[in-house]
Amino acid sequence: MNKMMTLLASVMLLASACTGKQASEKTASGLEPANFRTEVDGKQTDLFVLKNKNGMEVCITNFGGRIVSVMVPDKDGVMRDVVLGFDSIQDYIKFPSDFGATIGRYANRINQGKITVDGVEYQLPRNNYGHCLHGGPKGYQYQVFDARQLSNQVLELTYLSKDGEEGFPGNLTCKVTFSLTDDDAIDIRYSAETDRTTVINMTNHSYFNLDGDPSKSNSDYLLTIDADAYTPVDSTFMTTGEIVSVEGTDMDFRTPTAVGARIDNDFEQLKNGKGYDHNWVLNTKGDVTRPCATLESPSTGIVLDVYTNEPGIQIYAGNFLDGTLTGKKGIVYGHRASVCLETQKYPDTPNKPEWPSALLKPGEKYDSHCIYRFSVKK
Repeated sequence: MNKMMTLLASVMLLASACTGKQASEKTASGLEPANFRTEVDGKQTDLFVLKNKNGMEVCITNFGGRIVSVMVPDKDGVMRDVVLGFDSIQDYIKFPSDFGATIGRYANRINQGKITVDGVEYQLPRNNYGHCLHGGPKGYQYQVFDARQLSNQVLELTYLSKDGEEGFPGNLTCKVTFSLTDDDAIDIRYSAETDRTTVINMTNHSYFNLDGDPSKSNSDYLLTIDADAYTPVDSTFMTTGEIVSVEGTDMDFRTPTAVGARIDNDFEQLKNGKGYDHNWVLNTKGDVTRPCATLESPSTGIVLDVYTNEPGIQIYAGNFLDGTLTGKKGIVYGHRASVCLETQKYPDTPNKPEWPSALLKPGEKYDSHCIYRFSVKK
């Protein structure tokens, strides 16, 4: 019995020591895990670290299902953190943002916050120019997911979005699986099931700065989008219902083009979006083996290829970043210090039945897939 008690005490002491070590160890990106361990709405938050055989590191918090940091090598082998974010949960709460977040129940905008499902009209929050943006002010980016780290390279997050949450119908059980692959990709799978017909459109809202230097803008980044058309917006950022060719316009990124080359041109869509903040209609048509978009930093040589089974991608060039937010390591995030590449259904699809459907019915399974693959061009 004494030997058993001694062994048990030794195990408990070892567990205590390991917990203490974990809490004090910084991640490769410089984050303090202890700053992510708190309670929000009675649920525990934490920081989860994924690493692959190449030394790439991805840090994710279950508060909002957010990617907090991504460490990848540049052309000289220097590891750089290529996403914007904050150093603690308290900062994410204090400065509401979409940095790195899992967005839901419906990413992007819904016109006037109104949807009709099975003949019933629902009024959603109107939190952006009179429209419902990113699921409302209490969307998934501000909820605490249940987390299970399945391995050093896989994190599973689950969340029950209850019937009536932010006005949406149906109890929706969501799962987001982040897998860090050995070919330096963040593979994100979204799945969901509902007990009532509802709408769903989930995405990741990481702000990519491929220089690993958020004090610099995205103007030199080369952007390629495999899309012959896009969905124009009005002055409230709402899609008009049109699908328009990019041919001969400042929206044509079918060949690599600097993000800043035309962003301030006297073009109505750029004025309406205050730069690029639009959905492109992808030619890839759900083929997740073909890159739908590519972003490259000529400075660091870091290349980001995006793959998806979704019909669209929203490119947002950080137009509303204005130097008022201070992020990780005390760095001020200036105007257009990043590019977001959000794979998605088209904005306001529930009110545009001619577009690919965002409806999910009982017995069906929502399946959305996004891959962010990093490489280096020397």
